[in-house]
Amino acid sequence: MFTTSEFGIDLGTANVLVYCKNKGITLNEPSVVAIDAVTKKVLAVGTEAKEMIGKTPERIVAIRPLKDGVIADYHITTEMVKHILYKASKNMGLTIRKPNIVVCVPSGSTSVDRRAIHDVVKNAGAKKVHIIEEPVAAAIGAGLPVDEPVANVVVDIGGGSTEVALISFGGVVTCHSVRIGGDSMDEDIIQYVRKSYNVLIGERTAEQIKIEIGYAPLDHDSLEMEVRGRDLVTGLPKTITLTSNEIREAIRESLLHILEAIRLTLEDSPAELSGDIVDRGVILTGGGSLLNGLEEWISKQIQVPVQLASNPLESVAIGTGKALNYLQKIQPAVK
Repeated sequence: MFTTSEFGIDLGTANVLVYCKNKGITLNEPSVVAIDAVTKKVLAVGTEAKEMIGKTPERIVAIRPLKDGVIADYHITTEMVKHILYKASKNMGLTIRKPNIVVCVPSGSTSVDRRAIHDVVKNAGAKKVHIIEEPVAAAIGAGLPVDEPVANVVVDIGGGSTEVALISFGGVVTCHSVRIGGDSMDEDIIQYVRKSYNVLIGERTAEQIKIEIGYAPLDHDSLEMEVRGRDLVTGLPKTITLTSNEIREAIRESLLHILEAIRLTLEDSPAELSGDIVDRGVILTGGGSLLNGLEEWISKQIQVPVQLASNPLESVAIGTGKALNYLQKIQPAVK
């Protein structure tokens, strides 16, 4: 069956999510592409490609074509979006012909970055492309009344960057973005284990450590985790035990940068909206917001209520999909 449909796409540094009107999230896969370094042919996309990271021969390279929410490799991103759209329509049992697509961009992205994202999605087979700012999509997905003249503060902690935005009446009033997110925390953990234990661990192991025993800078009951890596002295596999207190200190610097972005956004907010912020608080979205104790820590630091969105990992994608219902309120489609 051929049909013209409408999709919302969250092109994230860590994951790509596709939302289809009336169907919900139809696809959620890592933003990873495995290519043959010699022929440049795409071998795998998404989950299959992520499983290849650090486990393939030299000629097969698993890469992330998006860095900090911006396109780093135009050709491979186009191929990835084509594969993603094909998979999403296959999951629904449909063959989609020229869909209308809403795609989100970081609020701090340049006009060149936005044009690149538009062209990628258009070349991947879209009929019309609408662009919406990521914090606005996150706020819509979190169920906030973005089209009303009240303050909605969203902190979207993604893989490559964190965006903090004050949204009112359908637009961004003020925002601050830092190129620090879940990936930066993973890198902090890799460096800490390397310096403290002389052991090298991979990206996937670091991510697992962060998920299981990663903690915001709060006092808590210590957790432990056994980790396997390669001893840099002997070159042999080695097992070490890490504690959540160690990981808390390893990622502290990254979290302080995120906190600073939140403070700057609140400081820049108009006086009329400041009262709303105290009443309504701050909403956390994005995968990084799931870090243990983060909600409580941020609330203590800024003296404002902080709560986690009901579905933080999918808020942006849901928001892009829901934006399809009132496209006239956001900028018109770029042909």
